[in-house]
Amino acid sequence: MIRTVTIEREYGSGGGAIAKKLADRLGWRLWDHAVTCEIAKRLKCDVSAVEQREERCDPTFYRLMKAFMRGSYEDQLGTGAVDMLDAEHLSKLFEKIALDIAAQGNAVIVGRGSTWFLRNRPDSFHMFVYAPHAEKMRRLRAQGFSEADADDLVQRVDQERATFVKRYYNKNWPTRDLYHMMINSVIGDEAVVELVLHEINILNSTRVETGEKAS
Repeated sequence: MIRTVTIEREYGSGGGAIAKKLADRLGWRLWDHAVTCEIAKRLKCDVSAVEQREERCDPTFYRLMKAFMRGSYEDQLGTGAVDMLDAEHLSKLFEKIALDIAAQGNAVIVGRGSTWFLRNRPDSFHMFVYAPHAEKMRRLRAQGFSEADADDLVQRVDQERATFVKRYYNKNWPTRDLYHMMINSVIGDEAVVELVLHEINILNSTRVETGEKAS
């Protein structure tokens, strides 16, 4: 049975809002900003701290790491101890948190590489949300971004995410064969949630009929 849903998304496609609606429908815990809080807790740093260091030994890594970490709460990641970690240690930390969340179950996780880290768990459902450029711009403008800022973020964030994953994990982003569903959010958040719930129900029913057990 499916006990965890991971959601990867293009920036501006509404993946965070869809994740919240899905978690509410399922009655499961949403791990979006909560992941950032958990990382801060384990690193003993302040999640609401503002960025204080303008230079570091690997500015490219730091910039790409922040893009990789982006959830729906774009500006709430404090640096703290994160600023001292390299890609290998960050990868291990992300994986440990994702596995711990999946072990608890009844969770919807947004981004942070959770799809990759939970790829071998049959009790996890993985989805990718995308949208046309115009739809992403519409959503970002509705959130209060200027036309120029929205366009810059749409053009830049996903490219940085892909670069980070390729550089530090040697994987393509998105890796399509990891996902049970890739869906265009232009149909509306409620419609996306309905389709996801329908596919999860189909998977659960199929596994019951075949006697498959989640590990």
